[in-house]
Amino acid sequence: MRHRERHRTHRTGWLRATVLGANDGIVSTASLVLGVAAAGAGSQGVLVAGVAGLVAGAMSMAAGEYVSVSSQSDTERADLTRESKELAANPEAEHTELTAIYVKRGLDPALASSVATQLMEHDALAAHARDELGINETLAARPVQAALASAAAFAVGAALPLLMVLWLPVAALMPGVAGSSLLFLALLGFVAARAGGAPVRASVLRVTFWGALAMALTAAVGTLFGVAA
Repeated sequence: MRHRERHRTHRTGWLRATVLGANDGIVSTASLVLGVAAAGAGSQGVLVAGVAGLVAGAMSMAAGEYVSVSSQSDTERADLTRESKELAANPEAEHTELTAIYVKRGLDPALASSVATQLMEHDALAAHARDELGINETLAARPVQAALASAAAFAVGAALPLLMVLWLPVAALMPGVAGSSLLFLALLGFVAARAGGAPVRASVLRVTFWGALAMALTAAVGTLFGVAA
């Protein structure tokens, strides 16, 4: 009987960027909408501010993710280049180093040495990248993927509060946007937890709590200053 294992570590790169982008899109746009509305702006002013926040936020998320993950990718490439030179210059010392890693993980010295030998004969750089440097294909940095996922997720998340601005009358704008945004955040926490195999309740509570806090503080600032944007 064939045994199938369902692991989710291959999703960590795009899932992290997507959840971060969507969460930031909902929270920042809803907070901006509530702050501007609390300051006394009409529906048109609130909508303009929200759309501007969507565009600026999506571009900022894409740029930030690309720069951040590119830095990680540059570091990984530099480490691989250095490791490749060390393998060419002193393969015996690298074999000893790899053997010590396997001994530390529980293999006896003879078996660890044999494993290190076979893996280095197969692909020495890949073996050292994975077991010495902690770099593997599944978790390798992908700047473009992270940037696109983050920007797209931010735009989708930010669009949700803006749709409520279009649909709701002015009198119901603040409670409607706040309530629907919390619902969207709870749904995001649920989906993220299911996609990553994490506990659902903790994920939902985490995103809704911080989202509610951000929206409450922004609305309080708008009410305090009371200046229409």
